[in-house]
Amino acid sequence: MLEIRELKKTYASGVQALKGISLEVCAGVFGLLGPNGAGKTTLMKILATLLEPDSGEIAVNGVDFIGQKMAARRMLGYLPQEFGLYPTLTAEQTLQYFAKLKGVADGKERARLIDALLERVNLSNARKQSVGGFSGGMRQRLGIAQALIGQPRLIIVDEPTAGLDPEERNRFHNLLSEIAGENTVVLLSTHIVSDVSTLCGQMAIIRHGEIIAFCTPQAALAQIANVVWETTVLREKVSILRSRFKVVSTQMFEGQVCVRVFSPNGRPGEEFSPVIPTLEDYYLNLVSQLESVN
Repeated sequence: MLEIRELKKTYASGVQALKGISLEVCAGVFGLLGPNGAGKTTLMKILATLLEPDSGEIAVNGVDFIGQKMAARRMLGYLPQEFGLYPTLTAEQTLQYFAKLKGVADGKERARLIDALLERVNLSNARKQSVGGFSGGMRQRLGIAQALIGQPRLIIVDEPTAGLDPEERNRFHNLLSEIAGENTVVLLSTHIVSDVSTLCGQMAIIRHGEIIAFCTPQAALAQIANVVWETTVLREKVSILRSRFKVVSTQMFEGQVCVRVFSPNGRPGEEFSPVIPTLEDYYLNLVSQLESVN
């Protein structure tokens, strides 16, 4: 269990990055969804003991992550958004280095651990290859391998699929799902809605340093069942629809614009057809509601 209580952080510039974040996260993959600048990376760095909060509490299985940083780090695996690697080292040498840093002193134990990790992330055949020649997906899988050293209880991954092609993204999704067990929390921070809908049993949406939603993806979709409608129109007619309906998203399609609207009172017009709602519909609708209030 990860418990966060009233976590606050304001930078010297005056930017209030976190405004009293509170969350309780059980074992499994948990998605933290929000746009760039919402406070996700600040929260991840604090959880990873790399940044000091102004106030608040963090505990994993009863261990104080703010007051007991060394004990916290023994329970922690971290894959940051910008994961630096020594390009001349091989995958095997890289994991040797991280294993030593994490206190695996015995050489035979370290060798067994590295063999198992490389097998788990499907990099055994690339163990002697310099990581400078790795693809983005291979680098991310190696990053997860180092995060797994020490059997952590909390694994933090910050924007892990940004820039990956569809095949590598799917492979990475499967890997994260395998990692999350009965005793491990995998905290996935992302701005990619499909990552959350594919992977996460629980989710929260953060905006301007505040949690604005906390639920399961299924519960989120249930809230907008039977209220999302779609039509395709010429580009010049989009502004007319915006003036008449609550447009949640628009997307160009074969020279025309596919428009999705929210209409809880039934079909908004003859040109509209009902569609199955997505988590992106929920996210965009929630953000637009708050923007209209502000």
